[in-house]
Amino acid sequence: MIDTADVQLLPATEADLAYVMATERLPGYDALVGCWEEARRREVFADAQYDYLIARVGGEPVGFAILRSARAVDRVALVKRVAVSRPGLGIGKAMMRAVVDRVFATTATYRLAIGTFPDNLRARRVYESVGFVAEGVARGAAFFHGEHRDELNLAILRPDWVAARAAAPLAQSPARG
Repeated sequence: MIDTADVQLLPATEADLAYVMATERLPGYDALVGCWEEARRREVFADAQYDYLIARVGGEPVGFAILRSARAVDRVALVKRVAVSRPGLGIGKAMMRAVVDRVFATTATYRLAIGTFPDNLRARRVYESVGFVAEGVARGAAFFHGEHRDELNLAILRPDWVAARAAAPLAQSPARG
């Protein structure tokens, strides 16, 4: 299993976009993650309100996260998209912990939110294991593949992150990179 200390989070470069696009197109991800065409991907990549992070283990890319508004004046940020290229190895949990640590350690973010489809239990378990709390289902909030789907909203607040870090300082190491 991968530990958070093994995950290096780095800002993505334009060269990483091919990896991001390939990862979100892995079998089965189309129903869970979604994907953007290259033009939309490049548009969002160039938008200053988004941060693209590449997770690496041993120098190899293993996942990505796209954050929106991590430096916004209202201090509310959103994990817009997240995916790993090798699910089932614990990479997702280690990467999400590193993402949460990085956001709270390097920005003034107060609230970090993420959404998933209510039937995506694997994602929900990962998010809750790193401190996100389910807040409810927004009916029809996600327009996905031409239809409106329900979205389970989860969030972690800075005070919760601080308390968890104080309770288990050795169990969570800050994100490197």
